Amino acid sequence: MSAGSFLKALKAEGLIVVEVGDWRDHNRNHKGAWGPVHGVMIHHTVTRGSARTVDICRKGHESLPGPLCHGVITKDGRVHLVGYGRANHAGPGDDDVLRAVIAEKGLPRDNEVNTDGNRHFYGFECENLGDGDDPWPAAQLEAIERAAAAVCRHHGWNERSVIGHLEWQPGKVDPRGFTMASMRERIRDRLK
Repeated sequence: MSAGSFLKALKAEGLIVVEVGDWRDHNRNHKGAWGPVHGVMIHHTVTRGSARTVDICRKGHESLPGPLCHGVITKDGRVHLVGYGRANHAGPGDDDVLRAVIAEKGLPRDNEVNTDGNRHFYGFECENLGDGDDPWPAAQLEAIERAAAAVCRHHGWNERSVIGHLEWQPGKVDPRGFTMASMRERIRDRLK
C-alpha cells in the first residue's frame, strides 16, 4: 500500500486524519527493509497530552529515533500520521506469532524474540498512560477499530491480522486497559 492509499483507506473508514509534517517520507528504511507487511500492531504510549504524544511518536527520543509508529490515535479519536515505511514500534518478536498472523489463525503464546517486527507490521500508538486506570474514551476505541479495519480492508485481511504489542514480544503489556480479543471482535464486525 502506498502512503497515499494508506491515507485514503483511513479516511474511507470515516476517520479524522491529521497529516504531520513530511510523514509520507519519514521512516527508518535506511535501517532495513519494510515489508512484506502482514499485520497491524496496537500499542499504548505511556504519555499524557495529545500534542506531546504526537511529537514524541514523530521524533522519538535519545535511545529510540522516530518515527515510533505510522499513526498516533489520540484520546479524541483523531489519527495523526507521523511516518510511513519502517518505524521503530514493534521491535523483535516471536516468529510463531508472525506465522499465525500471516495464516490468520489463533495466536500462540509469545516466548521468543527472533523476528524483526518493524519490518512486518503497521503500527498505531494510542495515547494512554498504560496504567490500567487511564480511561480509553469511546471515540478513541472506535478510532483504533476503524484504523485497523481500514488497513485490513485494503489488504483483504481479517481481524486476526491485528495484534497487540503484548502478543508479539514477551514482557510487553500494551495495550493495557482493553483486551485485544474484544478489539478483534469489533474489527471483525466492522469488516462484515
